[in-house]
Amino acid sequence: MNIAVFSTKSYDKEYFSKHNKNYNHTLTYFEAPLDTKTVSLTKEFDAVCVFVNDTIDAKTIAELAKNGVQIVALRCAGFNNVDLEAAEKHNITIVRVPAYSPHAVAEHAIALLFTLNRKTHKAYNRIRESNFSLEKLIGFDVYGKTVGIIGTGNIGRIFAEIIKGFGCRVLLYDIYPSEELQEKGFEYVSLEQLYKESDIISLHCPLTEDTKHIINAESFRTMKQGVVIINTSRGGLINSQDAIEALKTEKLGALGIDVYEQEEHLFFKDLSESIIQDDVIARLTTFPNVLITSHQGFFTQEALTEIAETTLSNIANFEKGEITNQVEF
Repeated sequence: MNIAVFSTKSYDKEYFSKHNKNYNHTLTYFEAPLDTKTVSLTKEFDAVCVFVNDTIDAKTIAELAKNGVQIVALRCAGFNNVDLEAAEKHNITIVRVPAYSPHAVAEHAIALLFTLNRKTHKAYNRIRESNFSLEKLIGFDVYGKTVGIIGTGNIGRIFAEIIKGFGCRVLLYDIYPSEELQEKGFEYVSLEQLYKESDIISLHCPLTEDTKHIINAESFRTMKQGVVIINTSRGGLINSQDAIEALKTEKLGALGIDVYEQEEHLFFKDLSESIIQDDVIARLTTFPNVLITSHQGFFTQEALTEIAETTLSNIANFEKGEITNQVEF
């Protein structure tokens, strides 16, 4: 098929071009994101391939249909940026990559936790400046701590198994509990109990109307003083302004995020010579106990390979009349 690939970076071109040899699609890469301003570029294309920060709203979908696009292929697992009702109305199929490399994201969550706790990023910078002091680098033993995990899909399940290996007590919350984890002896509890008893909380749930700002002022009041929160899922799970207030009062002891609610204006771009207009993230970066990475949790060789293969396969199957990994309204 003739595919327009939006929000393209060098690694997207590398992996998609490499694996497209097995499919022979015609790929046209655009660095710009897909939205109402760029949808005109989709004329004469059969399919579009998009990422997490492309905007596939009702207006964009209407234009896609008008331009003859039949399928939107998400090269990610999340689909909160797609108006599914509009897609159904205009008979546009939405497909995704449901599990590209859950180990990659789970391992990145672990990396955020241990980097924050043991301050290895600060130690690295100190040593490069010949500062060998240990002052202000004290951490805590993760062993024996209670870790709460919200969302136990593929990524949450793997995170649970990894963190249990460090000798932690693990509490789980999900509206659809995993039988596999229960059989392995993992404990599901209410969200309130998880907030109340956890020393560390890691978020692994999708962003929905029910989970938006699941971490907020009210939930912080229930949590332990000095709780550590890690988010590698979706930025909208945390009310950032409430997190700032919790950091100021030291209720929130440390925050590690690979996602941010307004990240579409920031992430995947080099803004080192720009004035950041987002006052919220600017404030977050001033805290010594906040660690931010720019949505790189998925960023491994294995994950990029799986993303390219699954996305190209989804489109090839659609062309043959077989729909795989469809997102339904």
